Amino acid sequence: MAGVRATAGASVPVSPTAAALDAFIAVGNYPCLGAKAALARDGIEVLDAGDLADGAHDEATVAALQRFAQNAGGNRLFVSFAVAFAAAPALSEQDFEQALWRRLQALHEIDHRRFGWDPVVSSDPHSAHFSMSIGGRAFYVIGLHPASSRPARRFRQPLLLFNLHSQFERLRVDGRYEKLCRAIAQRDIAYAGAANPMLAVHGKSSEARQYSGRQVGADWVCPFHALGDDPR
Repeated sequence: MAGVRATAGASVPVSPTAAALDAFIAVGNYPCLGAKAALARDGIEVLDAGDLADGAHDEATVAALQRFAQNAGGNRLFVSFAVAFAAAPALSEQDFEQALWRRLQALHEIDHRRFGWDPVVSSDPHSAHFSMSIGGRAFYVIGLHPASSRPARRFRQPLLLFNLHSQFERLRVDGRYEKLCRAIAQRDIAYAGAANPMLAVHGKSSEARQYSGRQVGADWVCPFHALGDDPR
């Protein structure tokens, strides 16, 4: 799938990371139908950001996510922004989880200079209505990395996939959300051999528990802390 990709009417080179992600999602039995739909619509943007444990690219990452958040209208479906970390060393599931939350904390602190939290979701990671927020828009974040216990998240390098929360709400309004979730869950069982114990519908439990892909217990405490509601 390497080569060029049509974006906003123009053909742009596809990076090796983007080509690898395309190929990962394009496998016939890959369970996430939303990712497949985004791929089919050229709806996945990819940014290479070095090492997950290094903040050298944080400013550029936040700027790109803010642009994506502002340019992706509220009615768009199946669009995602992937932040890839090709320079990251091998990480265990727990190490990846810790690095993921350190990176999200750092991105939030930069974003907070200009934007408050999306008011349609909670900034409390222990709330059932929590979603990450960048550029004033809510995102559901999916962590992928080589050591993931879930095959659907076992990508060749650490990667954070930011999915606009508004597209899930639009699917709910259209009556398609529950049907899509059921189809993905069944495909994931076939793909992995067992159900994902961390899956939960937004509003039932905090989605923060799902971001890293690691199975966590009821006593798990999210290390993320949102700053005040208003930008400094």
